[in-house]
Order: sequence, then structure tokens, then C-alpha cells
Amino acid sequence: MKSTELLLLAVAALVAGCAGAPIPAAQANTPADFFPLAVGNSWTYLDQSPSLPKGGVSARRTVRILERTADGFFRDSERGELRAGPDCLRDRMRQLLCAPFEVGNRWTSTVSLTSTERYEIAAVGETVTTPAGTFKGCVRVRAHNKAQGGMDHVLEMTYAPGVGPVRIETYALLDGKATPQVRAVLQAYQVGERR
Repeated sequence: MKSTELLLLAVAALVAGCAGAPIPAAQANTPADFFPLAVGNSWTYLDQSPSLPKGGVSARRTVRILERTADGFFRDSERGELRAGPDCLRDRMRQLLCAPFEVGNRWTSTVSLTSTERYEIAAVGETVTTPAGTFKGCVRVRAHNKAQGGMDHVLEMTYAPGVGPVRIETYALLDGKATPQVRAVLQAYQVGERR
């Protein structure tokens, strides 16, 4: 699979100039604080995947929230649907970010009869710098999904308070060796009032 296809999958699964200030890290304590969902909010990601040719132009992908469904999910331009409850941010199949935001907090999501994703809070309080700025108080979530041949597919999403995902990375893990696949960083975002 090409890096742009992997980037599309990662952004679509999780959504995903600055309008509106990020929430101070000390005040972020619910999933909605780490992923503001409202019609019109948008995030533009810059593909920095290792498979891109050196000196080549990085692909950009913008994800915009288009509407709110009758059952309270926010549908985006990549056909993703998200809803933030008091304890978890979720899409239609999985819980993506769950409180409490403490290193080691774990949960699972069953996505099919043969696939269960294992999630954990890998880091809290991180500072992440991207083309969109420097973000403090970030929470990094790591998701593992077993594949054939003993390989794990790993997705790491780093969420900034009041902003949403600022870094997306995927890699294959086999026999303790990680092979990077996709890396996307936030280039620009527009976040208004939560509704």
C-alpha cells in the first residue's frame, strides 16, 4: 500500500491557519477537550512518510467536518464519523481516546470477528512541534492490531488540547523491529466553538 493510501486510512479512521485558541493543557480532561468536534472544523496534514522520495513534494490532506448525524456523530470529508462522550472519543467501530489520561490506561475495540485492536495511553504532557505550531500537554495513544505472520500494525495518534490530532504515525512491528510506514503532521487547522 502506498504511503498516501496509508495516510488516507489513518486520517479517515481518526477524523480527522488557526482560528480559536487551544485549551490550556491543565484544563483538558475529557476526550472532547483533545478533539474539538463541530461542523466546519478542519485539519490539514502534511505527509512526511519515509517512503516519499527525497526532495519530493509532500502530499497534503485536509479533513473537514461536514455535518452532524441524527445520532450525534460528526461526519467528515473522508467519510469518517466521530463522537466524543464523557469517557471516550469513538468512531462507529472503535474507542479511539479514553479517559483517564494516564500513561498505561488500556482498552480494546473489536472491529471484526477476527480483529481486536488494543489501545493504550503511551504518553501524556508531551510537547509536539509541527508546521502548524508547538503544542503542549499532548496525549499520545498507541493502537496495536495483530496481522498475519506475527506482525503488529501500530498506529500512534498524538492529540493536542483544543486542537485535535497533531501527529499521526503508523509502523509495522515484527520481532521487536519497527518499520515506519506513515508519518503525517498538522500543517494548519481551523477549530471553532464546540457544539
